[in-house]
Amino acid sequence: MAMLKASALAFLVSCFSCYLISVPSLGSSDEFLQCLREKIPSELVYAQSSSNFTDVLVSSIKNPKFFTNATVRPVCIVTPSDASHVQAAVLCGRKLGVRLRVRSGGHDYEGLSYRSACPYEVFGVVDLAKLRAVSVNQSESTAWVGSGATIGELYYAIAKNNSEVAFPAGECPTIGVGGHFSGGGVGMIMRKHGLSIDNVVDAKLVNANGELLDRASMGEDLFWAIRGGGGGSFGIVLSWKVQLVQVPPMVTVFSIGKTLDQGAIDILTKWQDVGPSLPSDLNLKVKVQGHEALFMALYLGTCSSLVSTMGEQFPELNMTSADCRSITWLESAALSFTDMSSTGTVEDALLSRAPSMSIFTKGKSDYVRRAISKDAWKSIFSWFAMNGSGLIMLEPHGGFMDTVPAAATPYPHRNGVLYIIQYIVFWQGDGGGTAATTWLAKFYDFMRHHVSKKPRQAYVNFRDLDIGQNPAVVDGNVSTFESGKAWGERYFMANYQRLASVKAAVDPADYFRNEQSVPPLLHGSK
Repeated sequence: MAMLKASALAFLVSCFSCYLISVPSLGSSDEFLQCLREKIPSELVYAQSSSNFTDVLVSSIKNPKFFTNATVRPVCIVTPSDASHVQAAVLCGRKLGVRLRVRSGGHDYEGLSYRSACPYEVFGVVDLAKLRAVSVNQSESTAWVGSGATIGELYYAIAKNNSEVAFPAGECPTIGVGGHFSGGGVGMIMRKHGLSIDNVVDAKLVNANGELLDRASMGEDLFWAIRGGGGGSFGIVLSWKVQLVQVPPMVTVFSIGKTLDQGAIDILTKWQDVGPSLPSDLNLKVKVQGHEALFMALYLGTCSSLVSTMGEQFPELNMTSADCRSITWLESAALSFTDMSSTGTVEDALLSRAPSMSIFTKGKSDYVRRAISKDAWKSIFSWFAMNGSGLIMLEPHGGFMDTVPAAATPYPHRNGVLYIIQYIVFWQGDGGGTAATTWLAKFYDFMRHHVSKKPRQAYVNFRDLDIGQNPAVVDGNVSTFESGKAWGERYFMANYQRLASVKAAVDPADYFRNEQSVPPLLHGSK
């Protein structure tokens, strides 16, 4: 209950702070649009008065919760097809006091890439959907990928003609590359090859001065910050150069469900120690929903080898060769995130960019560093029999993740993490989510006893405004380092301070700002 009260207080403070923001005038908005149209082809700029403004806005929204009559919408959407268009948008925005938000795929859990939580903010959106090319260099085993591509498009481009090439990233093909890489990039082969950001070797970015930079010209501090420090803080990353990884021509997957009557609690309790310590070629994640724990595996090897490994290290699951499916890595990337079922052809699964406007969602996250007891799991399962219950996904760390120092990238959740928990609730119909969101808030509060503490860690790509928001400051209109600690140290731990220092060096005026952007650590503001 104390946690719920604290969250409510943080929300009220954040909302009140909206009234303190110096808002650009209507005249400034008109001048901003005029400036854009002078520098960018008019067909790439959609004002609210444009007949297809709404279609463009909706084009990559994945959560209808953020598309209602009350949603604060941008004054315009810019859909650049060239780096110069992004530079022009930044220069116009800086000149006329209109901030920009950046959207790559729209999976953004709080919709901060295309809407504001402040009812009086005037802002524009740079939608990177046209910057989605993937260029593969086979001799280097690298690829340049535009931030507007989805990870499904990236997977397909690199592996459609070579089943032995892959890239470590997420498990939902419609995720946008730009946001995903900016926050880390958890996925099914991270235990072998790390996060997406561990395999990024260069990037092209437009900074707050409208300059186009690569790794060499931006410097190592900024390059460090954009690989895991969260999107929307340091500039607009247009594209990323990634190092591809090698995988076998065929991989093995399985999905085994265990109900409570089949010993789910005992098996899940044991999994907490086994999952993070399995060979790095094997990722065994778990979905808990209703009265069942569903164990889902991807193994970079053969069925016979997997059966042997599971028999030796996790006999409680009773996995046999009959559970195996041998497929290519690309085919595995096209399987459903929630149950590893096939969802149609590889092309249908990986290349679809259709918006999702029927299912409302809300998510949260936690990290577990000490195994949860069997008795606690009995209590946890009781929550899934309640009205409005959702599901949790448990994804093990260990393997390669344990070898990376916490400060190597902004993503600090490395050595010692057993697994990450993603909480998700779903509902249909606007206004019908009270039971689901109430269940989530209470269950999340209950789980505080069983997860990381001081701080209670969270994953920035599962963004959650409940844990804190940036209040604005009247003088200079800059978010403060201290106010950002509430959420910043939970996402980034000790790396939060370095991120804020980088922000102060590259964007001291806090031009790239949203409700959870990294604030600048200005002199005397610590």
